[in-house]
Amino acid sequence: MFEDLAGKVVIITGAGSGIGKAMAEQFGEEKANVVLNYRSERHMDAMESSIKLIENAGGKAIKVQADISKENDIDHLIQTTVNHFGTLDIMINNAGFEKAIPTHEMPLDEWQKVIDINLTGAFLGAKAAVNQFLKEDKKGVILNTSSVHDKIPWPNYVNYAASKGGLKLMMETMSMEYAQYGIRINNISPGAIVTEHTKEKFSDPTTRAETLEMIPAKEIGEAEEVANVARFLASDLASYIHGTTIYVDGGMTNYPAFMGCLLYTSDAADEEDSV
Repeated sequence: MFEDLAGKVVIITGAGSGIGKAMAEQFGEEKANVVLNYRSERHMDAMESSIKLIENAGGKAIKVQADISKENDIDHLIQTTVNHFGTLDIMINNAGFEKAIPTHEMPLDEWQKVIDINLTGAFLGAKAAVNQFLKEDKKGVILNTSSVHDKIPWPNYVNYAASKGGLKLMMETMSMEYAQYGIRINNISPGAIVTEHTKEKFSDPTTRAETLEMIPAKEIGEAEEVANVARFLASDLASYIHGTTIYVDGGMTNYPAFMGCLLYTSDAADEEDSV
């Protein structure tokens, strides 16, 4: 679909499951060279499965264990990539974490854990990628997986919302700073997406119904739909897109509570026409 991605070297953090896994496999379909980052050994089987799919599609892949919240680990991830594939073209900071805790009960270490992974991890990954691109004099691409909660408040997830809100301005600031070098930096903000982690939640009829009320499209998204946007933003077709957030959310950020106004407007129009 995006022929210019063939042979490109892409790092995807948090590639062991969910959206990261879907991204890795889709870049493999484009015959890219994919570096799958993971932190936990529990993702090993899934990683091996993804690598086989990528190689069968004509791409190449390796897996690299690294804790993206630690600068030494990020440096190891970048250096391993360059040592193996010779370069870096695309950095996707996808790894993330969330856990529901009422704000007044949240221990400092729980606040810090989410900030470290979601915000600091993306900063370290983006910083390392920029340095590599400048070193190679390359017009590279950086994508960050954010969330609709970079603009929608989320009670009981104050650390998550803060991390994603910070990620939005971090991306916009870095984009303004490095666009002059041809480095494109953008965010992808998913809404309600079915993954291994959310499948059980969305299979509950009550939770599913409540979630659909928040989505004008009345559908819960798939990880592959988010990965499609990543492929586009990484491709030459998106060459003039800098500092932008694309929401993949079925319209969730478009104030769905106002859907009732459609009925009101229709009724008002009918009454006016009948006078």
